[in-house]
Amino acid sequence: MKLLLVGEVLDGAIVPEVAELFGFAARLGAETSMVLTGASGNLPAFEGRLYRADAVHEFDMTYHKRFVLAAIEREQPDAVVFLHSSYGWDLAPRVAFAMQAALISGIVGLDGGGYLVESCNGKMRRTVRPLTGRAVLTIQPGAFAVAPMQGSPEVIDIDAEPDAAVEFLGCIQPERGVDLSRASVIVSAGRGVGSAERVELVRALSEALGGEVGASRPVVDAGWLERARQVGSSGQNVSPALYVACGISGAIQHLAGMKGSGFVLAVNTDRDAPIASVADVLVVADVAEFLPALTAAIQARK
Repeated sequence: MKLLLVGEVLDGAIVPEVAELFGFAARLGAETSMVLTGASGNLPAFEGRLYRADAVHEFDMTYHKRFVLAAIEREQPDAVVFLHSSYGWDLAPRVAFAMQAALISGIVGLDGGGYLVESCNGKMRRTVRPLTGRAVLTIQPGAFAVAPMQGSPEVIDIDAEPDAAVEFLGCIQPERGVDLSRASVIVSAGRGVGSAERVELVRALSEALGGEVGASRPVVDAGWLERARQVGSSGQNVSPALYVACGISGAIQHLAGMKGSGFVLAVNTDRDAPIASVADVLVVADVAEFLPALTAAIQARK
C-alpha cells in the first residue's frame, strides 16, 4: 500500500502529531511519502520522498489544495492521509472532491481491511471501507502510537497556481479567554457531572487547588462552560502537573489534549471508563459526593 501523508505546520513549526501519521502508516506496513507546506528547517526524518512547497498562509486552502494535488499527481498514492485537525477538516474534503475519492474522517483504529471510526458521540465504533479505488483519510490525534522518526527524505520542491476564482483575504484569530496550556493544575468537567449547577463543584475544587477549570466537548456543547475551556483535539492541548478529570469518560479526542499531564486523578462512576487507562488514581464515585468532600479536606489543610 502506498500512502501520501499531509504534514501540518502551525506558526512555522511542524506540529508534533505529524509523527502519528507515520505511526498509522507503520500499522499498515505502507510505503510513505509526504507533502509539507511552509516549513524549511527541522524536516521530518524518514525514508521516502518529501514534497515541499513554499510558505503561504496556513489557512489559504486554495494554495494548499493545489500543492497536495500536485504531489498526488506525481506520487499516485492509494490513500492520502491527514490529521483529524482543523487543517484536515478544511483541506481533506476539498482534496477528496477533486480526486472524486471516498473520504473517511476521524479514524481511531484498524479492523481487518477497514477503518474504525467513532459514532454516537464516541459511544460506539463502526468499521468503514472505501468503495473508490483511492481514498482520503483523516486520523484522530492520539489514536495511533508515534513511530520512530529516522532517515533522510528525498526533498522535491513543488509549485502550484492558486484557484483564480477564490482570493484569500486573511483570517481573524478568536480571542482566547483563558490559556489552559500555562496552568499547572486543571480540574475538568465532563458529561458525568450531570448539570450546569454541578459544574460549580468542579469550580470550587479548582479554586481550592489554585488551578483552572477545563471541560470536555459535551460540556461545552451543552453550554455549561465556555468553549475557551475545552480540552482535547478540538480544544486546547494541556500539560499540567495535576489533571483532575471529573465525570469524563475518556474519549480519544479528550485524551489527545491532556496526554502530557504529569499526574491524572479521575473521578467516575464507571470503573471501566477509558479514562481509567491513563489515570494514575481512579476514584469510583459520584462527583456530587466526592468533590465536596475532597474540596473540604483541601481547604481544611490550609
